[in-house]
Amino acid sequence: MSTPSEPRLLLAATMALTFVTGVVDAVGYLGLDRVFTGNMTGNIVILGMGVAGADELPVLGPAVALAAFTAGAFGAGIALRFATASGRQGGVVMLLLLGGAGALVALTVGAVAVGDDPAALTQVVMAAATAAVMGQQAMVARALAVKDMTTVVVTSTLASLAGETWATAAPGRLVNRRAGAILVIFAGAVAGALLLRVHLAVPFGLAAVLTVAVVVGIRCAQSPSDAAESDVRGRAVL
Repeated sequence: MSTPSEPRLLLAATMALTFVTGVVDAVGYLGLDRVFTGNMTGNIVILGMGVAGADELPVLGPAVALAAFTAGAFGAGIALRFATASGRQGGVVMLLLLGGAGALVALTVGAVAVGDDPAALTQVVMAAATAAVMGQQAMVARALAVKDMTTVVVTSTLASLAGETWATAAPGRLVNRRAGAILVIFAGAVAGALLLRVHLAVPFGLAAVLTVAVVVGIRCAQSPSDAAESDVRGRAVL
C-alpha cells in the first residue's frame, strides 16, 4: 500500500486522518442534527434539499459547516503558501495538525460540559468548529501530497478504484491504498456511530487522540532530510 517514492509514514498519517474524518462525520450526522463535518458534498446535497423543505432537513447547520470548512481550508492554504515560500512548510504542517488536535480536545471537553444532548445552537457551533478542523486537515493532506489520500472525501477515490485500478490487470488491484482509504473512512464512521452511543465526547476524544498521534509519529520519525523533501513536494503541489 505504499511506494518507494512516498514514505510509509505519510501514508499511515493520512490513513489515520481519513479515519478521523469518518469518526467526526458520524458524530456530525448522528449527533449534531444531520450535519456532515468533513464530507462537504453531502452537506451541499442536504442543504439543497433542506432549502426545498424536504423531510424537515436542516439548513442552518449545513450552511454554517460549509462556511467553516471553507474558512479553515482558506486559512490553512494561506499559511502553507507563505510557509512554502520561506521553506518552512514542514513546520507549518505540524502546527496546523496541532491546532486541529487542540480544537478536537476542546470539542471533547465541551461535549462533556454540555452533555450528551446539546441545544440546537450548541450543535451548530460544534459542527462548525469540527468542519473548520476538517477544512484545515484537507489542506494538510494536499501539502503531504500522498497520492489518492485526500482524507476528507472518497468519491473520487472510489471512481479511480473502479475505473482505473479494477479495470486493469495491474498488480495489487484488489488490495491498495485506494481500497484502503475507502475501508478506513468506513471503519471510522462505524467507530464514531458506536462510540456516540456511549457519549458525544467519546468519538471527539478518539479523533483528538489520533490527530495527536499523527503529529507525534511524524515528529519522531521525520529526519531533517525528510522534512526538506516534504517542503520540496509541497512547493510542487501548492
